[in-house]
Amino acid sequence: MSVRNPGSSRLVITLGSTGLVAGLVLAGVFIGTKPAIERNRAAALRAAISALFPETATFTGLEPEGGALAVRTAEGPPRPGTVVYRVLAEDGTALGFAVPAEGPGYMDTVGLIYGYDPARRVIVGVEILDSRETPGLGDKIISDDRFHENFVALEIEPEIVAVKRGKKTRPNEVDCITGATISSEAVVAILGRSVERWRPLLEKPTNAGPGAGVSQ
Repeated sequence: MSVRNPGSSRLVITLGSTGLVAGLVLAGVFIGTKPAIERNRAAALRAAISALFPETATFTGLEPEGGALAVRTAEGPPRPGTVVYRVLAEDGTALGFAVPAEGPGYMDTVGLIYGYDPARRVIVGVEILDSRETPGLGDKIISDDRFHENFVALEIEPEIVAVKRGKKTRPNEVDCITGATISSEAVVAILGRSVERWRPLLEKPTNAGPGAGVSQ
């Protein structure tokens, strides 16, 4: 007895139906988990900013507008590199800015956020938000305390420079991590590009009200 092969139209319908069902399932999972993902991201952002500025009471998202910074009004998570956060103390004193940035690492994109004090023109800390660098080597950019000490009062002038561990002699230099030089240099490169982009806006009065900008 011969076995009939299904027609091409039937195969197309079957495959199309399967793809539709799979797509609906994935869409449902995404919609269902999106609020939790956004809450987790918001919590991680709050924790990172509080780590950079321990006196943080509030922070406000700002975006470029008319050559200055203005309060971000769009809803939802911002695209990377489009927003900075003005950080205030309980009494309304401006503590500085928290600046998200990202760029290529050794294995994948490295996402971070750094604190910037425009009055002193120094970076006051760095928190790694996303990294898939090599476990035990490149991922030390997250856990190496000595590496993070570089960013407590890192001067940005004339530019941020990566040096071999133990060779740091100037306040604009960063001691790299032995065995994770490429990942360390990636962090420095990300900072350098971000500072170059945002510094003109961070060091001028903003359109964001009291407590914003170095003139306050």
